[in-house]
Amino acid sequence: MSEKFPLFDYGKACAEFNLEIPEDFNFAFDVVAKRARENDKTALICIDRRGDEIVHHSYSDLDRCSNRFANALLQLDAAKGDFAFVMIPRIAAWYHVLFGCEKLGVVAMPGTNLLTAKDIEYRINQAGARFAIVTAEHADKLESIRANCPTLEQLILVGGKRDGWSSFEELCEQAADSIDRAALPPTRADELMLIYFTSGTTAMPKMVGRNHAYAMAHSITGKYWKNLRSDDIDWTLTDTGWAKAAWGLLYPPLLAGATIILYDGEGFDAEQHLKIIEQQKVSIFCAPPTIYRILAQTDKTGYDLSSLHHCVGAGEPLNPEAMRSWKEATGCDIHDGYGQTETINIVANIPGMEIRPGSMGKPVPGIDTNVVDDDGNIVADDEIGHIAIRITTPYPPGLFDGYFKDEAATAQSFRNGWYYTGDNATRDKDGYIWFVGRSDDIISSSGYRISPFEVESVLMEHEAIAESAIVAKLTQPAAKS
Repeated sequence: MSEKFPLFDYGKACAEFNLEIPEDFNFAFDVVAKRARENDKTALICIDRRGDEIVHHSYSDLDRCSNRFANALLQLDAAKGDFAFVMIPRIAAWYHVLFGCEKLGVVAMPGTNLLTAKDIEYRINQAGARFAIVTAEHADKLESIRANCPTLEQLILVGGKRDGWSSFEELCEQAADSIDRAALPPTRADELMLIYFTSGTTAMPKMVGRNHAYAMAHSITGKYWKNLRSDDIDWTLTDTGWAKAAWGLLYPPLLAGATIILYDGEGFDAEQHLKIIEQQKVSIFCAPPTIYRILAQTDKTGYDLSSLHHCVGAGEPLNPEAMRSWKEATGCDIHDGYGQTETINIVANIPGMEIRPGSMGKPVPGIDTNVVDDDGNIVADDEIGHIAIRITTPYPPGLFDGYFKDEAATAQSFRNGWYYTGDNATRDKDGYIWFVGRSDDIISSSGYRISPFEVESVLMEHEAIAESAIVAKLTQPAAKS
């Protein structure tokens, strides 16, 4: 249970960074299909909800099955630039659908399995989606809003049959295994590949368009944050509808030629997760801090976790106490990282770099991330400011270019030559970045600017506290007599 070598020299990695993305690029063809042809191996280890059934899927399986779905879509008159709403849990069909869409240039819109019928209706209508591909547990939601979605033409059901729906399995069974890429319109690296919806506190979710270059940009995530190699067994805990799935279940591990654990469990069972780590020899593990805290407090004496060599945290700020407790329990550091739906991993505790508990790390090579004020000036060390990415030439890898169909939100985020993430942080004298909170979460009290995260981190050090949240309350000063 130790870090995997080689480790990185941070300064050298920044100085020598270079990422070339072809003008025409398609991840499903240029990475997955190429791997299937030249160096096939297990891409997915799929584990059912009970943990009893385990099925291995190779890179060639992903290529062949996504070809079938792409051919099926063509039979349904799909065309490049169409939009498809996708709501599929952690099963292999999710990959077949996404990669089939990618090959045609159909823009997939992944949705989390928690979405309501109203949420789905909003997403379909905002994008003007023609297709919806969902599993049986979500079919009633689609039926209830179908009449309210004028662009929606085709409903495809994964894992069952239903009147008025096409069966995913039957469509794929009837489709050809191969597809002629030369007969398809090319996908440029700067063209839309995915759309994610990101929520705010004051408005409806915004559409974040991710182009085909975004997939290749995640080589930064895989190399400098997750330290992925082709012999790794990589397990990321996330729903397929979140952008974190692109970070953990899609692009970084497949770019590296690694193997992905895909466990379709419901809720969180600590013992089941420890069992999977042991049995499948998981080497890289990514989970939110809450999960690390639970696992750290779980009796692990009966499990062999020696396969773990690199652990990363994401999804919420990582409290120093979570890092300490996990280190004590497993011997592995947790490499915190930071990014958004709008970016790739942009700040990380890079392998080989000193980890400072509570810090998100340093800006990853290739992306000029810093802490700036409202006018775009870099703030002094230890001063609170906005986490932002400088708009450079070439364009920052993996950074979106604006909210789809929302010029006002785009203008608010892109200003003064920077992309403002909406998060606040400080930067210390050594360049480490320390998360403070959302820009609209900072508490002002008696002239002081207070970070909820810092207070929460202190509270989390107490053994009696499992979770904490700090909110502000407006008070009226008492009158002096």
